[in-house]
Amino acid sequence: MTAVTTETTGQAPFDPARPLMGVEEEYVVVDPVTRAAAPHAGAVVQRAAGALGGRTNLEITLYQVEAKTGPHARAAGLEEDLRRMREAVAAAAREEGLAVVASGTPVLGDVVPPPIIEGPRYEVGIQNYRALHDEQSICAGHVHVHLPDREHAVLVGNHLRPWLPVLITLMANSPFWTGRDTGYASWRTLCWGKWPVAGPPPYFSSLDEYERLTGTLAEAGVLVDPGTIFWDVRPSARLPTIEVRVTDVPATAAEAALLAMVARGLVMTGLRRVEHGDPGPAPSAELLRAAYWQAARDGLDGHGIDPMTGERRPARDLAGALLRHIAPALEETGDLADVTARLKALYAAGTGAVRQRAAYTRRGRAEDVVDDLVARLLT
Repeated sequence: MTAVTTETTGQAPFDPARPLMGVEEEYVVVDPVTRAAAPHAGAVVQRAAGALGGRTNLEITLYQVEAKTGPHARAAGLEEDLRRMREAVAAAAREEGLAVVASGTPVLGDVVPPPIIEGPRYEVGIQNYRALHDEQSICAGHVHVHLPDREHAVLVGNHLRPWLPVLITLMANSPFWTGRDTGYASWRTLCWGKWPVAGPPPYFSSLDEYERLTGTLAEAGVLVDPGTIFWDVRPSARLPTIEVRVTDVPATAAEAALLAMVARGLVMTGLRRVEHGDPGPAPSAELLRAAYWQAARDGLDGHGIDPMTGERRPARDLAGALLRHIAPALEETGDLADVTARLKALYAAGTGAVRQRAAYTRRGRAEDVVDDLVARLLT
């Protein structure tokens, strides 16, 4: 189940001026005493279902809880839903003597290999992907944006590809891995990139080309099912949405709302260009891969690579270029001033990765990082 569904929209017509958007998030369950990742996601999901119904579930390992908002046309409604959703999951964890954190990776705990949830689909996945599951206790933030059809979703995805590294820098929130500072702002990005159908999607000229390639991958045994097409932008297999799934889970609800507004702005901007016959830019796969790595390593306070030119530029300059690129769309939805203010606040406070390291530096204790993440979950 995902964030924007035909059931929850009531077959709502597509509105190009303000497309519906929804968010899926994954959280790490932790022991509030040891602060280590705790394999009790099943109990948290069961309790949270009382408040969230089917909008919460397990996600690959017993360390992770996934939760989803409903679809929203306006950012204020989405942010309110995000806060209610996070509070429901946090309350369920407290009732079980646990806590949850929004971090792209577990800060503490012996999580390799993780306990994988049971079920036929996951059994096939283990047979297929084997030790790739060892680092799957990672948590992402996904944004769904309503589009008219899958053809538009594939073509709009071409326009998003060059901007995906910037989204990684803005939401970088996974510097630690089981007690160690990895030296990266988004270690989750590196873990996830090992999978065979992950990272930036290829450039596609049409839905037919997309379906031919994914069909070939399925026949070759690379995919378990359409849900294992893990590219960072993809058309939903079941829903009228494009899914932007490139970032770490944002540390705060406010940052999750920022991510959703930016993602919708990118989708709207891409859609307008597709409708004017623009098939989208085609940066080289090598430059895009390098831009991903640079963004994951250095985050917002370092330099990034412009995948269109290969130029090395301050990451904040690239973020500014992103804002200028989507400003007309944000103006149309009424979100431009809000997004601008939130970006300034993010620049001042630092990304999730910066704040995690600051919490560690105060006393040199990874436990303090977990405590800080718990406190920030609802902010």
